Amino acid sequence: MYNPFSLAKKTILVTGASSGIGRAIAVESARMGAQLIITARNEEKLNDTRSSMENTHLHRMILADLSNEKDLETLITFISDNLDGIVHCAGFTIPKPFQFLSRENFHDVMTVNFEAPILLTQALLKKKKIANPASIVFISSISGVICSSPAGSIYSASKGAINGIVKNLAIELAVKGIRVNSVNPGMVHTNIFASGVVTEEQLKEDMKKYPLKRYGKPEEIAYAAIYLLSDASSWVTGSNLVIDGGYTLL
Repeated sequence: MYNPFSLAKKTILVTGASSGIGRAIAVESARMGAQLIITARNEEKLNDTRSSMENTHLHRMILADLSNEKDLETLITFISDNLDGIVHCAGFTIPKPFQFLSRENFHDVMTVNFEAPILLTQALLKKKKIANPASIVFISSISGVICSSPAGSIYSASKGAINGIVKNLAIELAVKGIRVNSVNPGMVHTNIFASGVVTEEQLKEDMKKYPLKRYGKPEEIAYAAIYLLSDASSWVTGSNLVIDGGYTLL
């Protein structure tokens, strides 16, 4: 059956695949026929992701902390195929008012959210491990690109940097047939809520700010990533796709 969104015969690397959006992208991409290389720091959670994927035997996993130079080199050596797609999902934040952020805080967040995916992309290009054509997708955020929030300055800075370099990479890599885009979600239901710092009542109140009156689901972000990885988006590059339930319209 004809399906322009199919990922059959495509080899795709997904970072941060142990939970949340990264896990959903790995699982849904497998359903669309892709062969996955998944990576993250937590072995138990990464195994759980792999066991949830269709055709488990086709997929490979490797533990790696992408902020660690040695782990980065190990991952690059592990990748033997030319990649048809890459999805950069690994990231975290330190919610803290700007005036209380330390140099170490800035370093830690920028290293994981910005430097690691950029250096990984650069290394894969130098080693000629990205196919031509191919698609690179960065999971960014509406924060730092369209809006921000209290205690969110460092996260916003890291995502703003990602969206900025997406534009440049799209221009420079177009000659190779490599497309580069970002997905910019609003609030998505992930394990970020598991700590209990934010109450259920607070979450429900915050959802009222969204025209669709709810947060997104990880798989809804995965569907956008699949579109950008597939041939259906073969004329799309340098875009920052917003998926936010209408939040930034208000």
